[in-house]
Amino acid sequence: MDDNASEKEQPIATAPPYRSMNGQRKKGKLMQSRSLHLVAGTVIVGFLLAVVIWLGLRGKAQPRHITAEVTRGTVMRSVIATGTVNPILTVIVGSAVSGIIQDISCDYNTLVKVGQICATIDPRPYKAVVDQDKAAVSVDLAQLEKDQANLAYARVNYDRLASLVPRHYASENAVDNAKAVYQQAEAQIALDKAVIEQDQAKLSAAEANLGYTNIISPVNGVVVSRDVTIGQTVAASFQTPTLFLIATDLTHMEVDTNVSEGDIGSIRKGEHATFTVLAFPDIRFQGAVVQVRQSPQMVQNVVTYDVVIDVDNRDLRLKPGMTASVQIVTAKRSDVLRVPDQALRYVPSSQTRAAEIKESHVWVLRGDKPVLVPVVTGLNDDTNTEVVSGNLQPGELVIVGERRATSSPPVLPRF
Repeated sequence: MDDNASEKEQPIATAPPYRSMNGQRKKGKLMQSRSLHLVAGTVIVGFLLAVVIWLGLRGKAQPRHITAEVTRGTVMRSVIATGTVNPILTVIVGSAVSGIIQDISCDYNTLVKVGQICATIDPRPYKAVVDQDKAAVSVDLAQLEKDQANLAYARVNYDRLASLVPRHYASENAVDNAKAVYQQAEAQIALDKAVIEQDQAKLSAAEANLGYTNIISPVNGVVVSRDVTIGQTVAASFQTPTLFLIATDLTHMEVDTNVSEGDIGSIRKGEHATFTVLAFPDIRFQGAVVQVRQSPQMVQNVVTYDVVIDVDNRDLRLKPGMTASVQIVTAKRSDVLRVPDQALRYVPSSQTRAAEIKESHVWVLRGDKPVLVPVVTGLNDDTNTEVVSGNLQPGELVIVGERRATSSPPVLPRF
């Protein structure tokens, strides 16, 4: 019986446990997969919910005011232009005669006096003409003396024959002939004098041309340009050549500025001006408007007018031809109450009725609350505006803009 019992229990004891373990493993894997999907879905939903909450909080952030202080100071309106530094008077020294440059005694930066010789043109051709004309005048004078002698003889001959006619010692025909010779002699004297005057005029012209061979300075000043060299041939037949440019006084300069037609109406004689040049960018030179010229200048359909500014240049820092960046003061108020221009344009985002207010006003931050304050404005310089009247005090804060407070993004879960 024991043997038979063991034979019957043997298949029952080994087969069922193997089937039960395999089923449990499959069931555990299925449950684990469902858990992972559930966790991933929860994380995604939490992430989206956090983003929505953060965006909502950000949209509801309260604005923060950007303020500026009410101050006392200067409000200045000006016109900006560019110009060129020039001497007040620049004289062009040329040549009235043609010839070869024989000598040059003036160079750049040479101080010259009136009548000083700066260059010489070869005078020999002109001196020869002068000598010829002098000789012609000498010939004319000799001819005059000869004709004067003939006139004296004709007068004596005529008088003698005229006295013999009453005594019938000379015929009337002889007297008439002597009279005609005498009158011709008088006319010859007049002709000789006219020829002398003519040749003397030629001589004066030749002497003037000879004098033009010396190129002299017509003014006291400084040579700023020399356009000729020794040996160069100067031709003055059709156009006077420029040999030198002489500035009368470099200690006194002017700035010729080009002001647009939109700004020219506000500029008056005597207005203060300042300018800088590239050579001295840290120095502001002072000047005053001395002339507003009426002649327009048109370049590419842009109309400008020349405004002349007088400048003291005793230190000789300014050089002719420098480019100047000019600021012309057209209006100025000193020690006035002023606010930034942005304060007059500010409108609170929560105050729709502010757009209906037509008079000038600013918003002042008082006790952490914006308060509307009407004001009367004056001069504006595109940065600050003068406050003529209004309930404002120096040091108060006017609102010029807003910015919203940004909230930090939420800490997102990691996965």
